[in-house]
Amino acid sequence: MLRRGSWRPHDPRFMPKILIATSNAGKLRDFAGAAVPFGVTVGGLPNFHLLPEVVEDGLTFEANARKKATEYSLHAPGSLVLADDSGLEVDSLRGAPGVHSARYAALEGLGGAFKSTSADASGIEPEAGSGNSSDHANNARLLREMALAEVRTGRFVCWLAAARDGVVLATFSGKVEGVILGAPRGRQGFGYDPLFFFPPLNKTLAELTAEEKALVSHRGSAFREFLEWLQG
Repeated sequence: MLRRGSWRPHDPRFMPKILIATSNAGKLRDFAGAAVPFGVTVGGLPNFHLLPEVVEDGLTFEANARKKATEYSLHAPGSLVLADDSGLEVDSLRGAPGVHSARYAALEGLGGAFKSTSADASGIEPEAGSGNSSDHANNARLLREMALAEVRTGRFVCWLAAARDGVVLATFSGKVEGVILGAPRGRQGFGYDPLFFFPPLNKTLAELTAEEKALVSHRGSAFREFLEWLQG
């Protein structure tokens, strides 16, 4: 779903470099894969790891995306900055982990068991200073929570917000429906990708290349909406 803003590039052929407000290598790889067919260049916001962390305390993906885009765009005057919030919604868990997807394991129990800041088998580090859990820990908790689940359907949801100089210009969303497996498959993705089975391709998202994943994923769908808006 696209929520349009009023800004448009003066020349519809103009395609600036898109700055992504994240240090997550997996997200950057996803965006790069989605940008390839359009000939668009994407990159991380310069010195992102040195910027004050934006607390993701919104109740929805859209709220968090808007907050991050608003605040991070102030650190790149005049540039178009894109921020996302995304996660997994599992039907048998009543929509969990939802907006807590990146720190699902860290929130388990009063002691925050399984919290980690180290890279896991995917090679993807949690975002610096984010308090997020490792992919391995999040997947382990998800499997425990779903051990007795008969209904294993769920979806990935992504909301993007485009901002410039602290003003949100438009927001975009995408989702992909799938099934949660009982064991991981594939090593190409990150996050919950190894457990997320996409029936039309008979593969998990972690068994797809970045370009293949972009064609079907929630992030790829939202990013294509953004690019269509950018092109006018």
